[in-house]
Amino acid sequence: MTKKRKRQEDFQKVKLKVGKKKPKLENATDTTFKTKAIQIPEQLKEDGVLPTQNRKLNIKDLLSQMHHYSPGVKHNALLGLKELLSQYPFVIDAHLSSIISEVAAVFTDKDSSVRGAAVHLLQFLASKIKAEQIAPFFPLVSAHLSSAMTHISEGIQEDSLKVLDVLLEAYPALLTDRSIILLKNFVELISHQQLSKRLKSRDKLSWMLSVNPNRRVTSQQWRLNVLTRLKKFLQAVVDGSSDTEDEGLQEQKDNPHSVRNPICVSWKLHANNQQHIQLFESGGLRPKINSSFRLRSLTSVMDSAEKGLSSAENLKGFIEIIIPLLIECWIEASPAQSAPILGNLLESESQQLMQQVLSIIHLLWKLTKRHDETYKMELWLRMNYLVDFKHHFMRHFPYSLQDTVKHKKKDPCKSNRNCMKSSNNIDHLLLNLTLCDIMVSLASTSTLQTDSGWLDMIRKFVTDTLQDGSKLNSKQVNRLLGVTWRLMQIQQNKATEPLIKAVYTLYQQRNLLFPVRTLLLKFFSRVYQKEDSRTQRIRSRSKVLSRWLAGLPQQLALLGLRNPELSNQLIDIIHSAASRSNKELLQSLQATAAQIYDPLEGTLVLLPAEAQRRLVQLVYFLPCLPASLLACLSRCCIMGRMSSDLAATLIGILHMRSSFAGWKCQVQDNSVNDVDYFSFLFSTLIGFSREELTSLQGIRGKPHISQTQLSPIRLYLTDLDQFLHHWAVTEVICHSLSTIPSQSQCFDILQTGICKYLVGLVVIPDSTAGSVLCAINKLLDQACIISENLHRFLASCCYSLLYFLLTIDREDAEHLQKRDMLWRSCISALALLPRLLRLMLQSLQVSRICREELPVVAQLLRLLMQHGQLRSHMITNEFLVQQIIKDIMTLKSDEVQEQWLTDLHYCFNIYLASHPQTPGPINTVY
Repeated sequence: MTKKRKRQEDFQKVKLKVGKKKPKLENATDTTFKTKAIQIPEQLKEDGVLPTQNRKLNIKDLLSQMHHYSPGVKHNALLGLKELLSQYPFVIDAHLSSIISEVAAVFTDKDSSVRGAAVHLLQFLASKIKAEQIAPFFPLVSAHLSSAMTHISEGIQEDSLKVLDVLLEAYPALLTDRSIILLKNFVELISHQQLSKRLKSRDKLSWMLSVNPNRRVTSQQWRLNVLTRLKKFLQAVVDGSSDTEDEGLQEQKDNPHSVRNPICVSWKLHANNQQHIQLFESGGLRPKINSSFRLRSLTSVMDSAEKGLSSAENLKGFIEIIIPLLIECWIEASPAQSAPILGNLLESESQQLMQQVLSIIHLLWKLTKRHDETYKMELWLRMNYLVDFKHHFMRHFPYSLQDTVKHKKKDPCKSNRNCMKSSNNIDHLLLNLTLCDIMVSLASTSTLQTDSGWLDMIRKFVTDTLQDGSKLNSKQVNRLLGVTWRLMQIQQNKATEPLIKAVYTLYQQRNLLFPVRTLLLKFFSRVYQKEDSRTQRIRSRSKVLSRWLAGLPQQLALLGLRNPELSNQLIDIIHSAASRSNKELLQSLQATAAQIYDPLEGTLVLLPAEAQRRLVQLVYFLPCLPASLLACLSRCCIMGRMSSDLAATLIGILHMRSSFAGWKCQVQDNSVNDVDYFSFLFSTLIGFSREELTSLQGIRGKPHISQTQLSPIRLYLTDLDQFLHHWAVTEVICHSLSTIPSQSQCFDILQTGICKYLVGLVVIPDSTAGSVLCAINKLLDQACIISENLHRFLASCCYSLLYFLLTIDREDAEHLQKRDMLWRSCISALALLPRLLRLMLQSLQVSRICREELPVVAQLLRLLMQHGQLRSHMITNEFLVQQIIKDIMTLKSDEVQEQWLTDLHYCFNIYLASHPQTPGPINTVY
């Protein structure tokens, strides 16, 4: 009883009285608080209604559903995202960060349908998002991809390869920035680590192929899928390196036909110090300035992980891991593992796997050549892998495909074993050539005796493939020529001529594809330049190469306009050999020059301007320039099918080849005959052939003829383009004529040509008449004696041209542009030859013309009197002018005097009747 009372005393209940407040406890917490409103009007404003898809969900709703636990909801969210973004592409830019992060997060989702929808959405986004936009978020994408590739689930690993395909297609450069991590992921997809039994310590682990029976595909098919992606990834690494090079021949750094940007030099501007030319030592594609200093590469300041495969250590480390695994894959797929034994026949899947193995090794070999110490790297590869490669790769070489080909129609490509393809489009010839390329890269001249056995096998295979007449595609030919070039490098004395002969056999095939023909041309050009670069003491001319060079001009003439790009390549090679004075090529070029420079259907007039320029330059290298060829070149200059600048270049080249170029050293004898050279200049100056001038004589009336009753010469009005072209060529011809030392003899030759071919013609083109006057003005000096026939002919030309200029309609814009040039040539001739002006004035017998022509004659007289250069000559002929005015007054005496007659009287009284001592300031006004 006592204990119970004590327990109750400890927990006594406090009795509260009615109406009294409950007392506060000693440990009570004060929960009262005060609030104040915060006004944020800008943030409370809504941006408007976000665009929605068919289910009325906007971008925020769809992105929030990506975190839902249900796979169906996430799958529908991905489909809705694709639908929304395809309808409203601007949403991508506004929510790019959220979209990328949410889509990348489901790369490792457990549900396959969700991963498949994510791949399709990623493929859609890749076509909409540029690399510059996704670059800030790509480390996140790459991290999720790496997580998917190393995931424990086989399905996620398989789908990660699909993601990799999309990224490799759209963003190869961004993906290769994390090459070290992704390469390790590739290795882990097909192998696992184990402790090497040969090593006593546990510091180094080796890798061996793994087999997973839970996969939906066989182990060999899975490795094929992984190696296919690895090959694409390495190809992206190779393409993204600084010195990007193609396969085969094009990976050689001294390719002579790389695209160059030539420096265009205008010698006129250069002579006037208006253009400066900067020269580089060993220019080419990358001009280099001779310096003993070398800048440090940016990769040298990075750590090994950031360098990727650009680091020699990282590349060696990856090769040491992947090559043994690739050899194991090869052993599994090799014919020796097949039952029954099939020799060197391969099944389709095995060949695909072997092709990927060799392609990966080939790409790794290309990466090793990008480093500075290439020789040391090649030596390291030879020491470590040559024995294994010979034992496994060359054991059953060459390989063929075990496949049944349906022979519905006879096809030489299908009948040939080297050109056979299976239904899976497998190219076993490319497999053999890739193997050849890998093996020959491990050989050198110093190891020729040691490697002679397997090198002879490769050499025989290459020769047979080139000579068997099969149709090869460009990829096969590119690899084939690369192997051939390497064999020629290491077996110079033994195999050069047979290999060149085999390539020439392929070159002689008809209907070759353009890329194939291009590769063959580059190969032969490179072989020729390599041979020509040797010293004269050790140089040995290849007969096959000489035969190939000799056939190039004929091929160029026959090709014409059918393939301008191929024609350009032929021209470059011909130009290169001609500049080296190759005897066989120059003889062939001389024999084919008439076809190439034919003015109607020749290669020169058919090809574009740049190719025409190269062909014109070839004229300089021709051993001889006969009269027939010069006649063709003259027609090319005046027909307008090449530019006037190019025609000027051609005229300049011919002048340099002539005896009038002023060479101080001995030049080629009889390269251009003097008579032929003057014939060329005169024909080009006239601008029309004899046949064309003869055909013009039958043309009558407007709009093609300008005719006056006071001159026996009628003008044929040429088109403006033809006129301007002819006038530009005329100026160049006049310059060439003016540089000939004996001007009087040159003038006599010109005078004889004019009297023989032009005097007596009734119809003369306006450009021809102006060109003749321009040449006379350029060559005339005090020692020149002009015949009477030439005087009368020039006087008739002057009046016909002046009459034409004064009767041009103001609306005739085409002929108005001729006015200044023709006017200057006429006035200059009249000023230089006073007798010419007198003969022209004597021909103005106004009694023989109709009254409509009187105002034209009056205007002409007024302009001649006003011209300062002719003032003194007009004063000398004052009596003739006065008589002409009287005859005009006689014809107009019975009528009211018109304004043009008043102006004529005024000018006569001002300029002639008063006999001013100094010419006035008035010049040409009409």
